[in-house]
Amino acid sequence: MTKANPAIVSGTEIAAGDARTRYDRIAVTLHWLTVLLVLAQFGLAQFWGFAPKPAHHLMIVAHMSFGILLTLVLMMRIVWQLVPSHRMPPAIPGWMGLAARALHYLLYGLLAGEVVLGFLLRWSGNEPLSFFGLLIPSPIPPFSKSAHHLVGETHNFIAWTIIVLASAHALTALFHHFVLRDGVLRRMLPTGLMR
Repeated sequence: MTKANPAIVSGTEIAAGDARTRYDRIAVTLHWLTVLLVLAQFGLAQFWGFAPKPAHHLMIVAHMSFGILLTLVLMMRIVWQLVPSHRMPPAIPGWMGLAARALHYLLYGLLAGEVVLGFLLRWSGNEPLSFFGLLIPSPIPPFSKSAHHLVGETHNFIAWTIIVLASAHALTALFHHFVLRDGVLRRMLPTGLMR
């Protein structure tokens, strides 16, 4: 019986994901769903002020609906990451790895805060949330105008903070891929894009 070449076995394990070199399909799917939803949310909020009335209203309803979807995706991501078998070893050793992990935790925290503020913003103004037309009434009493305004300003500030940090995160991943030529970006790419 002949022994398999260790290099071939190692390459096969990496391609199959057995060597824990890339995130599993569910983690990858949830990551890219988060990206799409965050971009959609930010884009809708930036452009609905320029839209005529019927489109303006539809964009706000879409923003609320996508916000609820983002909440569900974020909850699924957190639960998925808490399962020990789904955790990945750090891609980068040392201080760069710690910085990357800190940025991930910061983005998770900001996203969680942002979705809570999104619910609070609508409800503090005594308005129901709309999930694709299904109205969810406010479970809290309305805030004062100044408190409601502060919630809105904080929601807007955190949205911009998320976009800036997520852009830095994406640029860093591209730097790793095209300049350092390591496998950091491949860990989170869908299987069809891993070339």
